Amino acid sequence: MLTINNYVKAKSLEEAYELNQARNARIMGGMLWMRLGNARVQTLIDLSDLGLDQIEETAHVFRIGAMCTLRQLELHEGLKVLYGDSIAESVRHIVGVQFRNQATVGGSVYGRFGFSDVLTCLLSLDTFVELYNGGTIRLSEFINRKRDKDILVSIIIRKSNRRLKYDAVRRAKTDFPVLTCAVVAGPVHGKETWYFSVGARPMKAKVLEKKWSIPRDISDGLLMDYAKEAAAGFDYGTNMRGSAEYRRHLAEVLIRRSMHAILMEE
Repeated sequence: MLTINNYVKAKSLEEAYELNQARNARIMGGMLWMRLGNARVQTLIDLSDLGLDQIEETAHVFRIGAMCTLRQLELHEGLKVLYGDSIAESVRHIVGVQFRNQATVGGSVYGRFGFSDVLTCLLSLDTFVELYNGGTIRLSEFINRKRDKDILVSIIIRKSNRRLKYDAVRRAKTDFPVLTCAVVAGPVHGKETWYFSVGARPMKAKVLEKKWSIPRDISDGLLMDYAKEAAAGFDYGTNMRGSAEYRRHLAEVLIRRSMHAILMEE
């Protein structure tokens, strides 16, 4: 049971940050994972009045407020135009529409959960997080930081000519994933660069970069060799959903499948 002594709807980020410095204070997102815990919270801080529930698109970036829901991410037309159905695919299997209408992007990113489809997908892109006190840093740096009492304000995806594919394996529909995988290809400083993000290993997602120029007419055998090399760059563990060996095999298959789809789009 989750017991809350005080509930505060913050009037500013400054107020929310100051309240959150107390040892037993917590920021409230969608409350979908927190409510399942067994804890006593002295002060619960609600950010819903601070205008952090919008996705802003500019000429150079998408700025996703921390209180945006997964459903907003799934339906956003600008993200679909730039990345196709891949971002929507990364959230489509998360429980159901009712759940995605409440779960927040900020909660998914700040939680740094090993099973997070959202984290795996965003990590493969040119993504930054904006922190109230810590400034703007790369998502890949943020997820490896020690947890603190800062507040996640927004997630920033820098626009670029990158092709994205997302895939995951689940033992049952809407279940936690056995493995998540995002593959991105695009030119960086004139060179073809591939990014591979693999999560639910069962550890949290990690991103790997490769400078590969792969011809579109590559054979399936050679493409599988590339996929095996990429998959070998990650560590895998065993839990109730699968063994380390099984997860590595899945990574090889999903990476090859996504690379093939990207090459065929070209």
